[in-house]
Amino acid sequence: MKRILVVGPIAEREIEATARWYEAREPGLGEGFIVELLRALDDIEERPESFPVLAGAYRRKLLDRFPYAVINKVAPRRVYVRAVAHGRRRPGYWNK
Repeated sequence: MKRILVVGPIAEREIEATARWYEAREPGLGEGFIVELLRALDDIEERPESFPVLAGAYRRKLLDRFPYAVINKVAPRRVYVRAVAHGRRRPGYWNK
């Protein structure tokens, strides 16, 4: 059974802010971030339990080109995306 992917409000704000930040640095880079993120979300939706467990029930899918991770929690019918976190800023903030 395929689970429904739910992107939480914290993650939505992080995605928007990060895409704007990259786009301001270089035109097209924000779009590149979104494209890679969408691929990562597809991977998570297709095989949610294949990514490493972090704290508790949270899992992490690293992006390839950008220093970000998609932090998610797998439930029986859904996968909740809690955060799209920078790899070196405020570690573990999403788990509070």
